[in-house]
Amino acid sequence: MIWRTLAIVFAVGLVAGCVELPALPGDPVPAVREAVAAKDFKRAEVLLDDYRIERGTTLELVDGLSVLAQGLNAAGERSQAAVVARTTYDLASKLLLARPVDQEPRVPVALGRAIEIMAQANARRGATDVALVFLESELEAYRGTSVEKRIQRNINLLSIEGTIAPPLDLTEHLGAASPPLTALKGRVVLLFFWAHYCADCKAQAPVLARLAEKYRNDGLAIVAPTQRYGYVAEGKDAAPAVETPYIEEVRRVHYPVLANVPIPLSDANHRRYGVSSTPTIVLLSRDGRVALYHPGTMTETALDTELRALLFAESKAS
Repeated sequence: MIWRTLAIVFAVGLVAGCVELPALPGDPVPAVREAVAAKDFKRAEVLLDDYRIERGTTLELVDGLSVLAQGLNAAGERSQAAVVARTTYDLASKLLLARPVDQEPRVPVALGRAIEIMAQANARRGATDVALVFLESELEAYRGTSVEKRIQRNINLLSIEGTIAPPLDLTEHLGAASPPLTALKGRVVLLFFWAHYCADCKAQAPVLARLAEKYRNDGLAIVAPTQRYGYVAEGKDAAPAVETPYIEEVRRVHYPVLANVPIPLSDANHRRYGVSSTPTIVLLSRDGRVALYHPGTMTETALDTELRALLFAESKAS
């Protein structure tokens, strides 16, 4: 059913110019999420098919298709995921012809999911160069929007390890000023990208504390870039003059390990390193190259293993 539906959706979208109807009751996405969580992809297809017939091509439909594509991809149904992702991409792109990208969050999030899955499909079949060309073109198309970081993350996942680490913007910081990464050559550097609202970041902090203590005499340096997000507790909008001290308070309460760690404060660093989710952990070898690029949390065992390999194998080699 989904293949017939997607063909109809795509055709209708092109003929009608993807005219968006007003948001109506009966948003299919919560039910689609439930079906996907249960791996009942057929039910998700039916829900989206019924919704399309009744409502046409709306941002809710595009969002729902992206959720289905993501679920199929996670379940290993990669070919089907790529087809649904392509349809999501085409419909989202068409919707964005008539609106600013970040007028609302659902279409750009759906587009980001679709771009990610399409690039992954090429990389899995060995066409990494094709995936990178596609991602670079999308990065240029959506630079300066909410989609940029997700695209950069996927570029980094495919290409950043083994390269010299991109420099950090050190214009502004909390606490002590950070030296440039070039000045840290000869040490293993752990970059911990975090956000003041991030529960997973706070859960990672004790792991960092233990490893920082364990390897404090072995050449480990930690730098913890963060950025402003335009709000503080409970999502209240906040100007930089309000958010900056709030970030410092969050650091003081939840991250004692970062008390003496340089904290560059810049959106540019998160964009450059593709930090679309926090935490993101990046390890640099003693020669300043990216040895590990890891969006998400890491267990203490996994991070310890990576650090030991860099701290001791390289020190012996030198």
